[in-house]
Amino acid sequence: MAEYQTMRARGVTASAAEIDQGLRAHMNKVYGTMSIGMLITAAAAWAISVLAVTTDPSQAAAQLGNGTLLTGLGASIYLSPLRWVIMFAPLAFLLFGWGALMRRGSVAAVSFGFFAFAAAMGLSLSSVFIVFTTVSIVQTFLVTAIAFAGLSLWGYTTKKDISGWGSFLIMGVIGLLVAMLLNMFIFQSGMMMMAISAIGVLIFAGLTAFYTQDIKNTYVAHAAHGDVEWLDKAAIDGALSLYISFLNMFQFLLMFMGSQE
Repeated sequence: MAEYQTMRARGVTASAAEIDQGLRAHMNKVYGTMSIGMLITAAAAWAISVLAVTTDPSQAAAQLGNGTLLTGLGASIYLSPLRWVIMFAPLAFLLFGWGALMRRGSVAAVSFGFFAFAAAMGLSLSSVFIVFTTVSIVQTFLVTAIAFAGLSLWGYTTKKDISGWGSFLIMGVIGLLVAMLLNMFIFQSGMMMMAISAIGVLIFAGLTAFYTQDIKNTYVAHAAHGDVEWLDKAAIDGALSLYISFLNMFQFLLMFMGSQE
């Protein structure tokens, strides 16, 4: 990492070998930050699920359709109008808050924003531990991790320019979000949800490769300028992009592989 900082401080005098070495350090930071975010999400989701469920009927405030007894906290999170705030707050932050934070915030503020977002996602996904068995969650996570690693490696090493995928895939994400909302509030079709999940896996698989190549190309294009703060923030932004791709692939795969309690 010290050599990485030295390379960036030299600016335009950096050699190709130094840029290559700096790129590896940059990608390690991206993957490391993403991994910490995933750990925070998993820990938050598990902790909330434990606090939200009880086996003592005398302490239960409500009951889910599968028979799970909820504490007062669980009833507030999963059954009250608060659940809509919890569900859509992370999306609102991505659409209206993250860009401004990247432009105006310090590296520390951007880091905090990412980790706070990861914790909020853990709260939003805590029901996974209530609905699905632990074994199926672990199995799906491992499958997602293997697929993600392969796709990201391909995006990093391929000589093919896949930058043109970006706009097409983002349009796919928007269409996917609209379809999910329509199915959630109007159609409520299990078959449609399966179709959405299948398409979602493909879209976020493509985004994993696209984002990896984009992170690599962005670093190479800007490394010579020696803007340490910008590159540090870019690493966190790249980690967020890959984190979202991984998490969405996991959720959609869980629809196929998950066994319910």
